[in-house]
Amino acid sequence: MSTATSLEAALEPIRADPARAAVLLDVDGTLAPIVRHADDAHVPEPTRSVLIAVSRKYPVTACVSGRRAAIARRIVSIGSISYVGNHGAELLRAGRTEPELDPEFAAAGERVRAFRDEVWRDDARLQRLRVRGEDKGEIAAFHWRGAPDEAVAEAAVQEVAAHAEAAGLVAHWGRKVLEVRPPVHVDKGAGIARLLAGVDVDTAMYVGDDTTDLDAFRGLRALVAQGRLESALCVGVRSDETPPELEREADLLVDGPAGVRSVLEALL
Repeated sequence: MSTATSLEAALEPIRADPARAAVLLDVDGTLAPIVRHADDAHVPEPTRSVLIAVSRKYPVTACVSGRRAAIARRIVSIGSISYVGNHGAELLRAGRTEPELDPEFAAAGERVRAFRDEVWRDDARLQRLRVRGEDKGEIAAFHWRGAPDEAVAEAAVQEVAAHAEAAGLVAHWGRKVLEVRPPVHVDKGAGIARLLAGVDVDTAMYVGDDTTDLDAFRGLRALVAQGRLESALCVGVRSDETPPELEREADLLVDGPAGVRSVLEALL
């Protein structure tokens, strides 16, 4: 389903009644192109402008990210929409300044922070190999994208993952990143369900590019199976790093952030 006709047909349930549709989007690799250094990520202004127009037409518009909700909002630079952050652990509602945080996840995050500090104190190899840390509060991320020798850096990060799991924490892999998480279940699908609880919508669309976005796909389909939604559209974003599972489970595939912008334009 990559032709314009197929896109129009796939979006018809969403476009039929914008007031009763939710538009949900991942950030990195979806709205914002993947960059070597995570701190450099931003949503291009043409995409941001279209997203603003979409949010005015579709009252339930939100970004769903593995980053902290406040960081995702800074990258997107739109304060009038909601943000689900830290893979579902945070919910920053439109116009609010403080996110709602899962209390069990927050408490368990202390263990992750202690582990992160121990790793950076005791394993000097990571810095020599140019592995970069990202502090997500309750999640610690280790990036090796752009390291001088990515294979060697990844091997070192694999050891960090083994150490984390031995300590009873959760190792989760993304595109050239390891996330060490608390042993408390959160995912994008559960975060979306929390966002949509009590919201009167019939259909929802989710757009994402990575393995964590599969949880969002499955979460929306579970809401359909439960009768909480009438339909859901799951859009995968293709790149040279697209997980095979994402291609298999997507209802529709588009090419990169430029393809996502085309989807947003079609919603208008």
